[in-house]
Amino acid sequence: MFEQASNGDFKMKGIVVMTDSETKAATNGFGMPSFGFKLALPGMFGDFAEQGVARAQEGCEKMKGASEGMAEALRETYSSTARSATDYGLKVIEISNANTAAAIDFFSHLLASKSVTDIVTLSAEQARKGFAQVSAQNKELWELAQKLAADTGEPVRKRVTQVFQKAS
Repeated sequence: MFEQASNGDFKMKGIVVMTDSETKAATNGFGMPSFGFKLALPGMFGDFAEQGVARAQEGCEKMKGASEGMAEALRETYSSTARSATDYGLKVIEISNANTAAAIDFFSHLLASKSVTDIVTLSAEQARKGFAQVSAQNKELWELAQKLAADTGEPVRKRVTQVFQKAS
């Protein structure tokens, strides 16, 4: 179990024991010893350790690949979301412009009316047109919102599916 080294010190088989002078030389800069013990593991334990390290490295590589894939998915998602959000914003501006023009048109007709009957008729017609117009506009905005949601989720869904397929 013990063997004598060439310098006269005793050491255990598989463990390197440092002399006092070596221990003093191997301090960590703060006056504390760094305890430079080296263990020589028997063959079977060394093989297990090597397999564990190899598996850990393989796992790290898989995680790195998955991380890169998700970063790409987020870039795609950001790009498509920005396009869809821009389309939605432009549609809101277009709708606002159309509603403002319709309101101005209604008020100009209202000012030109000569009787109470004309005012009531114009108001009823404006309400009917306004309801139909708002319904159509809401439908357009709803379709754009659905497209935005689909465009946002699709790249992430694809990448997550790919990552899980590669992992299994």
